[in-house]
Amino acid sequence: MDLCTINFPNLGIKLHNIGEGISIFGFEIKYYGIVITLGFILAYFLTRAEAKRTKQDPEIYLDYLLCMILPAIIGARLYYVIFSWDLYKDNPIQVFNIRGGGLAIYGGIIAGVITLIVFCMVRKQKFLVMADTIVMGLLVGQIMGRWGNFFNREAFGGFTDGLFAMQIPVSDASYTTTELLEKAVQIGGETYIQVHPTFLYEGLWNLGILLFLLWFRKRKRITGEMFYIYGVLYGLGRFFIEGLRTDQLLIFGKIPVSQIVAVACMVVFTTLLIQGRIKNKPEYIPPLSTTEE
Repeated sequence: MDLCTINFPNLGIKLHNIGEGISIFGFEIKYYGIVITLGFILAYFLTRAEAKRTKQDPEIYLDYLLCMILPAIIGARLYYVIFSWDLYKDNPIQVFNIRGGGLAIYGGIIAGVITLIVFCMVRKQKFLVMADTIVMGLLVGQIMGRWGNFFNREAFGGFTDGLFAMQIPVSDASYTTTELLEKAVQIGGETYIQVHPTFLYEGLWNLGILLFLLWFRKRKRITGEMFYIYGVLYGLGRFFIEGLRTDQLLIFGKIPVSQIVAVACMVVFTTLLIQGRIKNKPEYIPPLSTTEE
């Protein structure tokens, strides 16, 4: 199994012997899969804790998680395949080779939301109540998933010499560009590309959203507000971070799909948030007059 060194030169960090997985009885298990699985588990326990805090039945969320896992994986794969069809059109059987990589978080989220809508209809639950409860667990899953990208040496951006610049051996990078190769550096006889670690940027942005929601949850005024704020903030961060990436999924050959979806999220969720706030605005009660008539 190939091991490599990944450097963060401007932070003085060198990570040696970074592999892509472990081998058990000759069967390779990717770290990406392990990290995603841990993400699901941590997401569930945080969601369960939030359900208990808000006096809900936590078991309903385990039922939802079990119903959601397969659709989320299928949705993430379909989203990636649809917008990367050129990679599969000559060998369609590779569509089913998930171990070869290719899952898109937006597809997983969309499938998860659709599953939640159906689940709430069948189990007679309130969608926005469950969405508010699940959203922090979702963020934990997303944060973990981005570290899966680290082990796969993927989801990075173009060249940078900024503070968080990351160096990856060309032989281990999942993809590269002409610009990155032109600006590659030699270290110990090996060629490294130097990139924006956009997976790290998004992980840190999601951590910030999570911490904000943990603070905000006792201050929310309307049901669904946590879900709406997540949609706005995640869309905002993803729009800018996506602009740095060199592995964008494109539509019409030049427009990043994720930026379109990010803008749509910001518009839709901002609208829902404003409408909800206006609809549930406390009635104004004028102060008692202290002036004698």
